[in-house]
Amino acid sequence: MSNLLAGENLIIKAHPHWITVIKSLVIPVLLLVITAFVDLFLLTPDRYYYNFPQRTRLVLSLVVAAIALLWLIVVWIRWRSTSYTLTDQRIKIETGIFSRQEKVIPIDRVQDCMTRQSVTGRILGYGRVEVDAAGAQGAEVLDHLPNPGAFRDQVFVLSERRRGGAAAGAPSPANPGGV
Repeated sequence: MSNLLAGENLIIKAHPHWITVIKSLVIPVLLLVITAFVDLFLLTPDRYYYNFPQRTRLVLSLVVAAIALLWLIVVWIRWRSTSYTLTDQRIKIETGIFSRQEKVIPIDRVQDCMTRQSVTGRILGYGRVEVDAAGAQGAEVLDHLPNPGAFRDQVFVLSERRRGGAAAGAPSPANPGGV
């Protein structure tokens, strides 16, 4: 990542889980299946009441395929243009294709980090991470994040380390009272 701050180390950089692409392609795939069904079974020459010329059938099929392909390209670009970056100093959420939006949350401002996973999310390894930062107007949501538990754990470890807490890797004393 070329836009790291001085002394900053990249921990995790991820795009939304691939399931977001699959979910977005349901409509164009259904459109292609319906078009293929109509073309193969309803617009055939043996059905005299729907006897479309071969050229018309081809043009209709190509138009539907072009729409589905264009939809796929848009979905792919949207997916690639969203990224979640975790460094040892901040969480950065970048979205947008033509106009870019970046949300930066300093690690030392993180107060809470919560994950939510559906059954499908647990099976496929994605979920929702909600990061609550001091001074923010509510939690920042990282939706369809791959391996959300690891992301949450890293945020916790890094925020404790930045604050100088016990989770920073130094073992806590077995007998803190000295008795």
